[in-house]
Amino acid sequence: MTRRTHLLSALTAVALAATLGACGSGGDGSGGGGAGSAPTSAAAAIPPAAKDAALAAMVPASITADGKLVFGVDASYPPNEFVGPDGTTIVGMDVDLGTAIAQKFGLTPEFQNAAFPGIIPGIQGGKYEMAMSSFTINDERLKLVDMVSYFSAGTSLATRKGNPDGLAIDDLCGKAIGVQAGTVQVDDIAARSKTCTDAGKPAIASTELQQQTDVTLALTSNRIVGMLADSPVIAYAVKTTGDQLEVVGQAYDTAPYGVVVNKGQGQYPQAVQQAVQALIADGTYAKILDKWGTSDGAIPTAEVRS
Repeated sequence: MTRRTHLLSALTAVALAATLGACGSGGDGSGGGGAGSAPTSAAAAIPPAAKDAALAAMVPASITADGKLVFGVDASYPPNEFVGPDGTTIVGMDVDLGTAIAQKFGLTPEFQNAAFPGIIPGIQGGKYEMAMSSFTINDERLKLVDMVSYFSAGTSLATRKGNPDGLAIDDLCGKAIGVQAGTVQVDDIAARSKTCTDAGKPAIASTELQQQTDVTLALTSNRIVGMLADSPVIAYAVKTTGDQLEVVGQAYDTAPYGVVVNKGQGQYPQAVQQAVQALIADGTYAKILDKWGTSDGAIPTAEVRS
């Protein structure tokens, strides 16, 4: 995503470290005010993953005892994790992948909606047994938790179909560009704007809104001419706005997302890594990413980072 992040200086040191380097949250990316829409094609149905007894044996008994795997997610960042059309069910790419991981362990997934800054502290405190909420792997997080890579994302630029304003990522000077508050794109656009003014060019006219939905709506209603957001979010916005938008150029500043688990849990991270790798090998992973239009972020190999 390039890195979902909430830049809240009042957070405690632990919570701040947990939030650095992540993507933004809020909104459905659909260009409207309501909940995002889950895919409706027949291909959207993902067959259950078969339990792997060897992997299940690597999961701590404290987790498997109740038959559930409790996930912490901030369900406000489509298509990765968001509240579906019924207003209750949490859906998205991370939800489908998390469900498949739980099935490999013979467990029933339970996704609990949470404020993003509280998820890693919740993992550390035992409230959640796993987290999949577009967490970019970085050194700050690895001091607190273990992570298993499963996806790669960067920042993308979107504009209206046909790029009528001739946008290019390295020349946005004087252009009205939208970003979501609290994301790394806020810092990105500030740095790019400074480059403009240092060169004697007009600053970028940045519009910062609280929800990604609002940014997308501002673009489709011509209040801004472009927006920066995490690559899967941009791709989803293009998909869900009826061909009104297009991506300009390639994603940049790419980095891996990681499944989050607490430290000191024996072979649990390795079990997660092997589960993800098995899903990659049997094609389930590709089907899930294709369902959500995020195939560009596929990785060939999952790795444990600690």
